[in-house]
Amino acid sequence: MTIRPVTPDDAKALLAVYAPYVTETAITFEYDAPSEEEFRERIIGITSKFPYLMAEENGKVLGYTYANTFRTRPAYKHCVETTIYIDKSQRHRGIGRTLYAELEKQLKAMGILNLNASITTTDFPDEHLTPASELFHKSLGYTKVAHFHKCGYKYGRWYDMIWMEKMIGEHRVPYNN
Repeated sequence: MTIRPVTPDDAKALLAVYAPYVTETAITFEYDAPSEEEFRERIIGITSKFPYLMAEENGKVLGYTYANTFRTRPAYKHCVETTIYIDKSQRHRGIGRTLYAELEKQLKAMGILNLNASITTTDFPDEHLTPASELFHKSLGYTKVAHFHKCGYKYGRWYDMIWMEKMIGEHRVPYNN
């Protein structure tokens, strides 16, 4: 397995990983998978500011991760939102841990201190959602900091969203970065 930066030319392969999450799960609140061109534009926008990484093996995309703007005001410049998607047939191989470790390393080098993850959750058994994402982030040292109730509607039901965060740097005062 190799980890490398994503380019816009990877849009089709990454979209193949992402689309089933849109059409089969409540993990993302998108109703329709984006077009290849829209996904390509998303990649261009994100890679202009933050790391966007993919794992591949024998030419097959195993998963990808990226960071993006948490909030737009200047005081938030040390915080990002993290995202990760693993090919559904490749889960439980440590790919997510490996991708997030490299993403964290690169973000730390950029002066990022706070990682934030938005995660769909539910308190009832559901065929479109498991607690895997929350448990995964918790295993990596993220802690739950917010819970929004019934804020996303998909598949004829309401889903909650939680925010989890992880600090990866020292919050010094004054901070010169």
